[in-house]
Formats: sequence, C-alpha cells, structure tokens
Amino acid sequence: MSLPHAILTALLEKPSSGLELTRRFDKSIGYFWSATHQQIYRELGRLEQAGHIRALPSGQPGRGQRKEYEVLPAGRTELASWVAGREDPRPVRDPLLLRMRAAAVVGSPGLGDELRRHLELHRRQLAEYTGIEERDFSDPDLAEQDRMRHLVLRAGIDLETFWTTWLARALSELGEE
Repeated sequence: MSLPHAILTALLEKPSSGLELTRRFDKSIGYFWSATHQQIYRELGRLEQAGHIRALPSGQPGRGQRKEYEVLPAGRTELASWVAGREDPRPVRDPLLLRMRAAAVVGSPGLGDELRRHLELHRRQLAEYTGIEERDFSDPDLAEQDRMRHLVLRAGIDLETFWTTWLARALSELGEE
C-alpha cells in the first residue's frame, strides 16, 4: 500500500508529469522505495480514478501530450491518514543473507567474490548519500521539512554504514579479505 503514498508525497512536493515523477522518483524516493516506471504510471491511473489526484489542464491540445498531476484534497487526506497510522517493522529479507545461510550447508565457492562485490556496491551508495548530505544538508538551521528529509537520508547513510562494516567483518572472518 505504500507506493500510492510515495507518489502522493512526491506530487505534493511538486506537481509533475508521469515522466518527471519517475525521474524524480529515481533520484529521491527510489533510494528507499523502489518502483518501476510501469508501476508508477499504473498507480497514477488508480490514484486519479480514486479522486486523489487529477491531471492539470494542458495548454497543448493533441494526442500524446504530457499530463501533469496534482494532489486533490482527498489525496492529501489519504496521505495524512496513512502518516498518522501504525505499521510494524518488517523483517529483513535479503538474498545475500539467505545465500550465506545456504553456503553453510552446501559450501561457499565464489561467496567471497560476491561479498566483495556487495561491499563495493554499498561503499558507492554510502559515498553517494554522504555527497547528498554535504550538498543539501550542510546548513545547521534547516526547516522542519528539510530536517525530516535529512533524517530519511541519515537512515540510508546508517544502513549503508552497517552493511559496509558487516561485509568487511564477514570477509575477515571467512578469511576472504
């Protein structure tokens, strides 16, 4: 149920066309809630049908014109209700952890290479997040909205820090450094 709420959030931040939304999604919300472009477009249709968003009138008549969407009051109410709701944490479902558990049973040839690959990927993501933090959140007097966005980014930084630390430890303990 969270994809529609992610889309409502993005549209409340800035009315957008489907294409603009998918690009923005890839560069922000997509860091922690991924969706394909097809899923986003399909959800835009559902949100419009439910009366949560509407396509803004376009000055360009014709087929294939770009629709820009905005959130309607019912969509804002839905998002506010969802924000105020409760949701339990979800258990971690990571294929790498399952792969390691399976390696304990069947052996682990090639696992070190995969752990090193994951370590490099997490290091790159951590560098990207810290770059965003330095660029966008260096001002100590952030507005409340920006403090919340920064906290979401800090969660990403802390998760990537966890993974880089854990993967380095796993490689060391397995003698795969």
